[in-house]
Amino acid sequence: MPYCIHCGHEVSGVDRFCRKCGKPQPSRQGVPPTIAQGLSPRGASMLCYIPWLGWIAAIYVLVSDTFRNNRTVRFHAFQGLYIFVGWMLAHWVLGLWLRVLSFRGDGIATLIELFLLGVWVFMLIKTSNNQRFELPLVGEAGRALAVRPDAAAYAALWNARARYSHSTMLPS
Repeated sequence: MPYCIHCGHEVSGVDRFCRKCGKPQPSRQGVPPTIAQGLSPRGASMLCYIPWLGWIAAIYVLVSDTFRNNRTVRFHAFQGLYIFVGWMLAHWVLGLWLRVLSFRGDGIATLIELFLLGVWVFMLIKTSNNQRFELPLVGEAGRALAVRPDAAAYAALWNARARYSHSTMLPS
C-alpha cells in the first residue's frame, strides 16, 4: 500500500489526494513503484538501525523522494549513519591501531563495538515503538541535518560539538 509523500499517511493506489493532509498525490499511471513508496515511515526508520547494514537503508532513505520531506525519517537515517561511523572508527581505526602497536588493549575496541551494537538494538526497539530518542551529540547532529540539510546545519553541528566539549571539561 502506498503512503502520502507529504505526511506518510496510508493512501490507496487510486487516491488523488491524501485523506489526512489533503495534499495532492503524484499520478501513479505508468510509473513503476519504487521500494520506498511501499515502505511506511516507521519501517524506513527501523531499517536505518539494522546493525552493520542500516547505513545502506539510511542512504537510500536520504536520497529517495518519498521521505525527502519527512524530518523524523531523515533524523533516524542520519542518527543511524552516525552510529555506523562510530562503529567503523572503533573497528577499523582504533582496533587496527592497537594491533599495530602490539598493545593488549584490543578489548577496548571490542567493548566499544559491543556498546555500539547495544545502541543499535536499543534504537531499533525505540523506533519500532514509534518513540523518538535522541542520542547525546549524535542525536543533535542528526536533528540539525534532518531539519536543514545545508551549510547552516553544519554550523549548528559545529556549535553542538563546541557546547559538548565545553560541558565535559573538568573545572580547573
